[in-house]
Amino acid sequence: MSMENSDKLAVLIDADNAQPSIVDGLLSEIANYGTASVKRIYGDWTNPALKGWKEILLHHSIQPMQQFAYTKGKNATDSAMIIDAMDLLYTGNFNGFCIVSSDSDFTKLASRIRESGLLVYGFGEQKTPPAFVSACDKFIYTEVLRTKTGEHEAIHKKSSSDLKQDTKLVSLLRNAVEASSDESGWAHLAPVGSNIAKQAPDFDPRNYGYTKLGELVSATKLFDVEERQIGSSNSKALYVRDKRKK
Repeated sequence: MSMENSDKLAVLIDADNAQPSIVDGLLSEIANYGTASVKRIYGDWTNPALKGWKEILLHHSIQPMQQFAYTKGKNATDSAMIIDAMDLLYTGNFNGFCIVSSDSDFTKLASRIRESGLLVYGFGEQKTPPAFVSACDKFIYTEVLRTKTGEHEAIHKKSSSDLKQDTKLVSLLRNAVEASSDESGWAHLAPVGSNIAKQAPDFDPRNYGYTKLGELVSATKLFDVEERQIGSSNSKALYVRDKRKK
């Protein structure tokens, strides 16, 4: 999926369902998709549990939105985020929304925003319900964004053996290469990535410990990988082919 960095994005964070340790990685990731024109975070700021967030908001120019927990067991924060999101949607000033939460309550909101033709980027933990993940154009698991300190360490790189045993991953990669390949079986990596994004919004090489798609594909040892020069320029592109096609 191609995304212009000029896109104006509204970033809405559920403080109850996101960790402060992701903020640097989160804002850096969002910058890949556009400009965070609005950055708001929702929670009951009288709650000591949110102290970690309070200490970093000013530094990152994230606007805290106070939402008292009126009734025990009811999530007023979610309702406030959804109402604000719809207000922002109706302004027509944005190209997309970034919803930061692991809560399934935002599934309908994501679907509604996409119905209006805007992009939705979801950010949440691995425990995020599949319905919310699927409702987004792209979903990034926040485990790959966390600061590498204390309890949150970098995701370990999976071995070739582990990758080959991941039948879902293998099927996803093979289907994408097949759909993007020419008659000889070779496929340019860029359209392969686009095809994968359409099949699985939550796909990310970093979930397996790899920085780029090409590195992950190579690590599976199921594909031939070839770097080719593009025309007379110095630019190079990666091409891949299923080894079974030889």
